[in-house]
Amino acid sequence: MGNLFRRYWIPAFLSEEVPTPDCPPVRVKLLSEDLLAFRDSEGRVGLVDEFCPHRRVSLWFGRNEMGGIRCAYHGWKFSASGECLEVPSEEASGTFKKSVRLLSYPCIEQGGVVWTYMGPPELKPPFPEFEWMQVPASHRYVCKRIQESNYLQAMEGGIDSSHVSFLHSGELHTDPLHKGTQGAQYQRDATPQFEVMESAGGLLIGARRRADGGKSYWRITQWIMPWYTMIPPYGDHALHGHAWVPMDDENCYVWSMTHHPSRPLSTDERAAMESGQGIYAELIPGTYRTVANKRNDYLIDREAQKKGIYYSGVKGIAMQDASLQESMGPIVDRSLERLASTDIAIVKARRRLLAAADAVADGTQPPGLDPATHRVRSASFVLPPEVPLADVVEEVTAVVEGAHTSI
Repeated sequence: MGNLFRRYWIPAFLSEEVPTPDCPPVRVKLLSEDLLAFRDSEGRVGLVDEFCPHRRVSLWFGRNEMGGIRCAYHGWKFSASGECLEVPSEEASGTFKKSVRLLSYPCIEQGGVVWTYMGPPELKPPFPEFEWMQVPASHRYVCKRIQESNYLQAMEGGIDSSHVSFLHSGELHTDPLHKGTQGAQYQRDATPQFEVMESAGGLLIGARRRADGGKSYWRITQWIMPWYTMIPPYGDHALHGHAWVPMDDENCYVWSMTHHPSRPLSTDERAAMESGQGIYAELIPGTYRTVANKRNDYLIDREAQKKGIYYSGVKGIAMQDASLQESMGPIVDRSLERLASTDIAIVKARRRLLAAADAVADGTQPPGLDPATHRVRSASFVLPPEVPLADVVEEVTAVVEGAHTSI
């Protein structure tokens, strides 16, 4: 699976983490590799092995200066591309540094995110083209947090529409990014019927609930290989999505992306996200770890649970999900699961991931590399019960200029 993931461009860290040339470096962990990110004197971003090849000292303690990162131990210096620029003790010969190189990965900045590619250079795919990356910065908000669980059990929560009617039932009517919409009312139906289709990039997951007048309320979630989910919108609220990126086997970055295709995000919307509402979480200042976490039982409020303010007693959609996904343990024992009909999307996503890993091992390109597979949207809408989802799904999930499809 790691070889599969290395075939994609990976959201590695936020541009704001390395805001200015020669600013302090930051540690980044991806796919079980300890890496270091820095922005050099010319503004170029580097993502390199955290440890100096001399004596394996962490370059996090290094000096970011004059075009490279310099090890604080013996002064060895490296460029953003991993080239050894100086070995002060060996400068007499001038040749030693040519034999030294620091592992590095290529980086591209787009959408407020620094992306990296960690796979075979000759197989580097085209750069992603998700809609949230293309809109003006005023239309977009992007953040990340660290979750202490395997990426898959986190991501599977993102493609499971059935839990919304229970776990998030309180927030649907109070959260500023959800409340006041007809769709939030229809989510009260706790018996959704699922229709899951393979798409060019992953899966298209339709959940049907009862709507007024005998009609069907559909919510379409997009899952794009290998770890992206697009959340169906409500009313004129912005569109949301996630990327569930493995740090290692037992931890992941949960990226959250919000954008509106036709207008800037309002002051109230941005304030809600920055304060940890909706799909976002309140973070410990200076970190990407959450204030509510397993060490304080996610600040659970049993009285609020009793009164139905928060169904599980945990405040906030993001932490409601994280608390239960982390409660499974760092890696859930799936041999003990008892899956039901509403888990069909989870089953199909697992099968698609395994098939893609096998395909890569056999030398075949996996799904989701083509930027065309990224140019889709989630959607929510009402249909007469006799109209098949397949008849309208291409139209309602297309990226077109203007407002999105939602109620």
